[in-house]
Amino acid sequence: AGTDPQTDAEPEASQETEKAEKKDKGGFGGKKAKAEKEAMQKKLEEAEEALKKQKDQLLRTAAEYDNYRKRTEREKAAIYSDATAAAVLEFLPVADNLERALEQQECSVEDLRKGVEMVQTQLKKALEKLGVSEMGAAGEAFNPELHNAVSHIDDENVVAQVYQKGYKIGDKVVRHATVVVAN
Repeated sequence: AGTDPQTDAEPEASQETEKAEKKDKGGFGGKKAKAEKEAMQKKLEEAEEALKKQKDQLLRTAAEYDNYRKRTEREKAAIYSDATAAAVLEFLPVADNLERALEQQECSVEDLRKGVEMVQTQLKKALEKLGVSEMGAAGEAFNPELHNAVSHIDDENVVAQVYQKGYKIGDKVVRHATVVVAN
């Protein structure tokens, strides 16, 4: 079997040339790919760091909001408690005077009436201090937002009789007046 050394050498030379070209391309392409890979790795690390910061900020914001919510709930409870205490404080002198009146063993009807009138005056002053005003007097025009009509008689559309006074604080109705309405 005769092989031609020149023919056998050509495939070897072309293989080496291909290897060299691949090496050159791979070397240059490898450096470029490596640089791109490093740049992508750097971008990924930067993105992960930014994500970590955003996550930390989100967790801090959520914790701050939770603390704010809890603090406002405590403040509301404290305000309610303080307002209730202030209201009760205004009524305690009235309660004290009623107790004193009941402790009296011997008193005339006239003295009892005078004492009750004084307590009523004191009660009205306490309500005024709290911003509570009476409503539902006889002769007022009937207003279903302020009055609770329990009976009607034929006449004008006004309050004819008051069974129970109503009270309001500012524009808020605390208790509707129970009235007889004339229409």
